[in-house]
Amino acid sequence: MDISDALLVKRCLEGDTQAFSGLVKRYKKLIYNIIYNIIYNKDEVNDIAQEVFIRIYKSLDKYNPQYKFSTWCAKIATNYCYDVLKKKRVECVPIEDAYGLHSEADTPEDSYIKREQRDRINNEIMNLPEKYRILLILYHKNGLSYEEMSQVLDEPMSIIKNRIYRARKMLKDKLASGRKEGIT
Repeated sequence: MDISDALLVKRCLEGDTQAFSGLVKRYKKLIYNIIYNIIYNKDEVNDIAQEVFIRIYKSLDKYNPQYKFSTWCAKIATNYCYDVLKKKRVECVPIEDAYGLHSEADTPEDSYIKREQRDRINNEIMNLPEKYRILLILYHKNGLSYEEMSQVLDEPMSIIKNRIYRARKMLKDKLASGRKEGIT
């Protein structure tokens, strides 16, 4: 029988260190994916993930069981990644899978063309303003719903919907203008 997140948090707050190990095991993949897709540096993921889990642990007393624990963790991870980006001003993020550019049956030519397209999409995404870029990452790479993004980013749903619409439109326009200029 699976133990609920709320019960694991309660046990952690009562001093049960194994309970926190259970939470880490349960949400490690989510946290790592968020970090990698925002920071986009494999060498930094472990260090940042460790810091995120420390912050989660130190903030357990602030968790409200009314909300999903995964969303709460995602918010902490996202906010910490924002802090890291602000310090470094790193630009990142491929979302090739979201645009169907990944296939196992590609010829070398197909692979090259798709890699070129993926690189172009990644470059255009990296050039989007951060408030739009992060939404594409959270939605397409991490599978967060609009409601979860609203909670993670602490923005109203209307702003989330508006920004993701604008982000997609900006990306589409940039990609279309590149085709007109002969860029593949």
